[in-house]
Amino acid sequence: MAGIYVHIPFCKSKCSYCDFASFPDKLCFAESYMACVYREMAMRKDELKNYVFDTLYIGGGTPSVIDEQYIAMLVAAAKKNFKLSENAEITIEMNPGTVSAGKIALYEKCGINRYSVGLQTAVDSQLADVGRIHTLKDYLQCAKLLKGKNFSADVMIGLKGQSVADVEKTIETAAYSGANHISMYALSAEDGTPIYTDYLNGELPDSDEVAAMYEAGVKKLKSLGYERYEVSNFAKKGFESRHNLNYWRRGEYIGFGVAASSCINNVRFTNTFDLDEYFKCILSNRFAVINSEEIDKKGQQDEFIMLALRTSTGLDLKEYTRLFGEDFVEKFAAKLEKMQEYVEVSQDFVRIKDEYLFIQNSIIIEFLEFNDAI
Repeated sequence: MAGIYVHIPFCKSKCSYCDFASFPDKLCFAESYMACVYREMAMRKDELKNYVFDTLYIGGGTPSVIDEQYIAMLVAAAKKNFKLSENAEITIEMNPGTVSAGKIALYEKCGINRYSVGLQTAVDSQLADVGRIHTLKDYLQCAKLLKGKNFSADVMIGLKGQSVADVEKTIETAAYSGANHISMYALSAEDGTPIYTDYLNGELPDSDEVAAMYEAGVKKLKSLGYERYEVSNFAKKGFESRHNLNYWRRGEYIGFGVAASSCINNVRFTNTFDLDEYFKCILSNRFAVINSEEIDKKGQQDEFIMLALRTSTGLDLKEYTRLFGEDFVEKFAAKLEKMQEYVEVSQDFVRIKDEYLFIQNSIIIEFLEFNDAI
């Protein structure tokens, strides 16, 4: 099984923390852009004819900001050009400030069966501070429209002025509004984004404060029936994101649109981040790929380790041996002994202990090949 990702790079306004390819001033090009995405899909049809795709994820940007008819045509184009499994998970990201009953009705009619809603925080002043176009009231109205449907809510921690109580309130809001999946992400202030100035000025919570928010969030989520299955993702049983699970299991995926990434047959490639260049390439019947690399065995092993150890189930030892012909425990015996405080080893798996999952990067790096050369 494999996944399809489509990037919709339009939004009403860019949030202060956003470093994704998104263009709030170019919504007028949405129709032309979507026509190019449909064409790009057709261009990939033959090379992917033997794949069965289990997920289709429409992300952004803000996919819900464009006309819902374009989304319906997008799903139709995916079904026309590729083999989607009978019960494929089809997800669309939504900003609560851009939805309506009509949009959701058409989404459902065209086959979308999962919704990812950007709540971020239940505190209106914090939403305004990071440039979100919606309020808590907008989110609650959106959740009401999604009642009984499969939807996820995004929660951010580490916002300016945010407290542990704010995080707990936001999680409770998401849970009580009906979300059966909650993603809890720590804010990353990237250089070049407006919020980076707040970071430089020391106005954001420090790492210890963010860790306390995360710990409290995990505890609150567990009390409400959400199980952590990846460092930032929590779900009611049976509602894990299949699309994201495919990434963490190092499955194959194909991306369409500006800045979309793909990994097919151990070749990783990325489309241009430039909207005009994307138009130029696709309209000339050329792919818009700006870089491509074949992942060697060491790279494949590093990726497998890095992704698997992000999950609560950890690294499957039999799967590692099947893929790479090596015994993980034997190969990394010295590293496992060094990190024994942080990792749990059984005959079936190696996993980071629950209490250390939030600092997984500092643990995972010990098991990556490139680290030996540092």
